Amino acid sequence: MAVLDLTQSNFEETIANNDIVIVDFWAPWCGPCLQFAPTFKASSETVDGVAFAKVNTEDEISLGAHFNIRSIPTLMIFREGIGIFSQPGSVSGKDLEDLLEKAKTIDMEEVRKEVEAK
Repeated sequence: MAVLDLTQSNFEETIANNDIVIVDFWAPWCGPCLQFAPTFKASSETVDGVAFAKVNTEDEISLGAHFNIRSIPTLMIFREGIGIFSQPGSVSGKDLEDLLEKAKTIDMEEVRKEVEAK
């Protein structure tokens, strides 16, 4: 599956229309971001059931601010429209794939109860 470029205009739609979305917040001047990009792309071609997307924080300043991105790269995972994971830094391909497999097994009823309680 191709990696999607997210902008202010397609972000909400992408999150709403995909069960699981992993988002890589990055910038073109960021060395670690550029090193992680091939790993992210390779995983997008092997992991089923997940939409892979990138937000260029230079172009989409408001999205970076909305999600309080202070360090890049930062990975976020959304499941059923709810943010379930956020972590700065890159990971190996295996760790990324393991993380996504765990995201698939989370009990979303419990997550929704926790969100409602807050």
